[in-house]
Amino acid sequence: MTTKNRLITTLILSSSSIAAISLINKCIKLSAISKDTQDEEQDNTFHWRLGDIHYTKTGSGKPLLLIHDLDASSSGYEWHRVIPALSKEYTVYTLDLLGCGRSEKPCLTYTNYVYVQLISDFIKSEIGHRTNVIATGGSSSFVIMACANSSDLFDRLMLINPDSIDTCSQLPGPYSKYYKRLLDFPVIGTLLYHIAVSKKAIIDNFTNNYYANPKIVKDSFIDTYYAAAHLGFSPKSVYACVRCNYTKCNIANALKKINNSIYLIGGSQKESIEELFLEYIKYNPAIEYSIINGTNHIPHMEKPVNFLSNVQTFFG
Repeated sequence: MTTKNRLITTLILSSSSIAAISLINKCIKLSAISKDTQDEEQDNTFHWRLGDIHYTKTGSGKPLLLIHDLDASSSGYEWHRVIPALSKEYTVYTLDLLGCGRSEKPCLTYTNYVYVQLISDFIKSEIGHRTNVIATGGSSSFVIMACANSSDLFDRLMLINPDSIDTCSQLPGPYSKYYKRLLDFPVIGTLLYHIAVSKKAIIDNFTNNYYANPKIVKDSFIDTYYAAAHLGFSPKSVYACVRCNYTKCNIANALKKINNSIYLIGGSQKESIEELFLEYIKYNPAIEYSIINGTNHIPHMEKPVNFLSNVQTFFG
């Protein structure tokens, strides 16, 4: 076989492989979004400058904004087990952050600043009053920074299993930048993303990180998280930015600055959770905290009654 023929054969095989992977990616996406079980009756849209934001509004009373964890598979669905009870006393807002759930998922670099602006603009535009806020995990830093910048928009803050201050301070390294570039490739990058947010990966996440008792995880939880990770134009973009630390920001000075009441809730199965809370208190001695026994990262899904008791204690 001549060199020219070898080259042609290689190109044909490469093109065929790319086409096959592309087809696999499309099949995975279609299969995943078919699992979406979320109710659309309460859907609203906030037309933000970087993309439309999906949110829900239920109940009446003082406004309460619920912000889900920052993960490619997360969405406002995270709060579905506590919304009915909360909406009896509050006007409850849940939003899908840009790049998550049913909100738009543009192909851009997601940073802490993007989410700080989103939360502030949402409160100004859609709520219009000072509001209590509850946020989970990686999204807690956005609320802290937004409150430090515009305290007049916020009343009390409740943070569920927030990242440690050291974790919040991590910056993208050389490896992270190369990995993000790889994920940005349209075919191979999408395949790597689909592997990272496969149904098995989401089940493992619930089993090892989200729940202390994985036996009570429902199939509907897995299906909804799996669907959320595949909806929209570029769901892999937020995953790449979270994975590569583009959404991190040093919150130490912001914590010192905040005069708003802050209450931390942790899962008893979270490693070193009490030490993490004491670290927060070093920067802001007025912070209070509580740990819910028999829970892990999302106690509001795992033990909603216990969680609601803490909400009632803190928000009154």
